[in-house]
Amino acid sequence: MQIILANPRGFCAGVNMAIESLERSLDFFGAPVFVYHEIVHNKYVVERFKSRGVVFVESIADVPEGSPLLYSAHGVSPQIREESRARNLRAIDATCPLVTKVHLEAVKYAREGYTIILIGHEGHDEVIGTMGEAPERMILVETAEDVKNLELPESTPVAYLTQTTLSVDDANIVIAALRQKFPQIANPPKDDICYATQNRQEAIRELAGRADVVLVLGSQNSSNSKRLAEIAQSFGPNSYLIDGVSDLKPSWFDGSETVLITAGASAPEDVVQECIAYLRTQFGATIREEWVREESVHFPLPKSLRELLPPTANAGSGTALRS
Repeated sequence: MQIILANPRGFCAGVNMAIESLERSLDFFGAPVFVYHEIVHNKYVVERFKSRGVVFVESIADVPEGSPLLYSAHGVSPQIREESRARNLRAIDATCPLVTKVHLEAVKYAREGYTIILIGHEGHDEVIGTMGEAPERMILVETAEDVKNLELPESTPVAYLTQTTLSVDDANIVIAALRQKFPQIANPPKDDICYATQNRQEAIRELAGRADVVLVLGSQNSSNSKRLAEIAQSFGPNSYLIDGVSDLKPSWFDGSETVLITAGASAPEDVVQECIAYLRTQFGATIREEWVREESVHFPLPKSLRELLPPTANAGSGTALRS
């Protein structure tokens, strides 16, 4: 058996920044540190931080007054920020800058009088935060069929934004439907779908056709990881979205000569290497790495955290998840 190891894979710059922010906050404040929503959508990462005294909450009311609180990489609405201020929380904003970009675009279009159509998945943490910027002016759509059902006055100025972790292909189908229905629709000068999401999808498109089986490391609530598994499946091989090595079943590999492994943007490299070790032990697998894109993006720690830390503590790489 041969393993094709896709590159790029795993943590993106936004996830690295969010995880390092939580690591540094634990070092500075000590446990417990509270996080609004999961810091990133990955079971492994969340469980590791829980074991170190991090408390993940879904309501600001669950955070004791004056406590340290991180906003997750997915972003939060202005209402959540206001609730945090009211409880005198020591808030650290670990929102991915690419998500912040979408929030700022929503505010801009709302101020200019546009009705904003957000392409995204209902209930996703990022979508909830983005829609909170201008709830009275935003409409959520997920499919081209949703676009067909939109009814707006003819004179309504319309703009669209997208969730950052969508499938590029799926988003383009919805965007085409929007352009057909609203020929004058406005959009940001630069795509909202993040570079890492696009790069990982491009790698899957290029490599999936060479494999009998595709393993995507990522959690079921990770939008970008689910899209990777769906794209891989569309190229023919049996594709599985798994949290880690414990999910593997030997029967998946019966008669398989080539296994492609990748990881969503919130999945740590540890889980990838554990799966590789399993396939080496069970099937004598060899490895070939394939590079489709190089990535060198880095986001600094949030300013509110940098101001708390000594200068030498601000130079970390953000790539390690401590046990």
